[in-house]
Amino acid sequence: MLVNGILLGGLYCLLGIGMTLIFGVMRIINACHGDLLMIAMYLAFFLFTATRLDPFVSILVATPALFAIGCGIYGGLIRRMRREFEESSLILTWGIALVLENLFTLAFSADYRSIVTRYSTNTVTLAGISLSVPMAMSFAVAILLTTALYWFLLRSNLGRAIRAIAENRPAAQLMGINVERVQMISYGIGAALAGAAGAAFSSVFYMFPAIGGLFTVKAFEVIVLGGLGNVVGAFFAGILLAVAESLGAIFISSGLKDAVGFLIFVLVLIFRPAGLFGRGRL
Repeated sequence: MLVNGILLGGLYCLLGIGMTLIFGVMRIINACHGDLLMIAMYLAFFLFTATRLDPFVSILVATPALFAIGCGIYGGLIRRMRREFEESSLILTWGIALVLENLFTLAFSADYRSIVTRYSTNTVTLAGISLSVPMAMSFAVAILLTTALYWFLLRSNLGRAIRAIAENRPAAQLMGINVERVQMISYGIGAALAGAAGAAFSSVFYMFPAIGGLFTVKAFEVIVLGGLGNVVGAFFAGILLAVAESLGAIFISSGLKDAVGFLIFVLVLIFRPAGLFGRGRL
C-alpha cells in the first residue's frame, strides 16, 4: 500500500504542478482545474470506445487538446475578468467548473464509466511487492512530464519568461516580455498537464461529470502543502498526500482516507502556512 501510494502520488503531483504553475504566474486559483482533467478523461474514454486507442496513447491527443482549451478559456474569459480584480478569476473559474460539470451531465448522464484494457488488472512483482501495471505506467508518465516541465522552465527562453513573470511581473514587462501572451501559454500548459493526468487517470479511476471537483480539491491540497507557486514542492507534496491517504486507509478506515489528507492540510495551514517546502520560485 505504501508503494501504491507513491505511484498514485505521481498522478497527484502531475495534477498539482499544473495548478501551481498557473498560480505562480497569474496568482489565481484555477477552480476548474479538475474539470479540465474530467474533459480529458472523457476524451480518452470516447477515443478508446470508438477506435480502441490505448488511454496512454491518448495522452498525445488529450495534452494538445487541453492546451488549446486552456488558451481559449484564458483568452476569452480570464484575461477580460482579471482587468477588474484578481479575485474575480477565482469566481469565474468556479463558474466554468459548474458549467462544465452540468454540460457533461446533460450530455453523458451521471453514470460511471471506465476503460478496461487487456492489462487493467495485470500486476508485476518487484522485490516481493505486487504493483498494478496501470498505476506503474501512470507514475512513469508523471515522472517523464514533470522532468520535461522542469527542464523547459529552466532551459528554454519561454520557460525563463514564465519564471521572470512569476518573480516580478513589472520588471518582466520592462524587459520586453509579452506578459499576456506568456500568461495565456502558462494557463494552456497547466491545462495540458491536467489533460495528460486525465488520460492517465482514465485507466485507473472511474469517470463521471462530478469527478472534476474532487480532483480540484486534491490539486489545491497539493499546492498548499508544497508551497504556493513551488513546482518542486508540489511534486513531493503530491506523493506525500497520496501516501498519507494510502496508509490512512490501512490503519484507520478506507472510508476516512480523504479525511487524513484534509487533516494534514489543516495542520500545515495552522503551523506552516507557507507550505512544507515554503513559497518558491518556478
